[in-house]
Amino acid sequence: MAGVATPRVRHLRGRRRRAEDAARSDPSGAFRASSAGPVRTARPADRQAEMLTPEERDWLRERLEDLERGYAELPPGLPHCVVHGDAWVGNVLSIGDGRAVLADFERSALGPPEWDLVSTAVKYDTLGGISEAQYTEFVAIYGHDVMSWEGFPVLRDIRELRMVTMAAQIGMENPATRGEATSRLAAIRGESGPRPWRYWRPLS
Repeated sequence: MAGVATPRVRHLRGRRRRAEDAARSDPSGAFRASSAGPVRTARPADRQAEMLTPEERDWLRERLEDLERGYAELPPGLPHCVVHGDAWVGNVLSIGDGRAVLADFERSALGPPEWDLVSTAVKYDTLGGISEAQYTEFVAIYGHDVMSWEGFPVLRDIRELRMVTMAAQIGMENPATRGEATSRLAAIRGESGPRPWRYWRPLS
């Protein structure tokens, strides 16, 4: 995770690789996880969709269908393994002795490891939240640049759409943040210029 000290990233990488090895070497199937389906988590609930216009809802429905097809047809990449499912810096916790641990395994599943890597790529490419040097360091530590993979745009777009629907969810509970959902939706529809969209604000 970008923004985490290099030794912590190495430690997390080791823990993740051990989990991957455990899943691959378990012919009995005792190590079980569901298959990843990240597009489902980007689908807004009916209540969230209420804040959108009919035209926006139609666009969103068509976009979800396009991304579902894109995810089903992803090109070959890294071998499928256990993925965290929501691997961003907010789910990395320091335990006070120089180590860090991953938290929130609600979306853990079997799937493309690129799905975990895309979170940091989005922080760099979509949000401009980390520098090129920081992203380059992350790639060097992990040993793979998801942005160089042909399937990256699909996973990036799914992650961005999830960020939009999350903003809509919070907007239904806090009207003061509804403008953020509208702004993000305009961006992914191509109405706000090219990435990075540095004006996306954290949700509270």
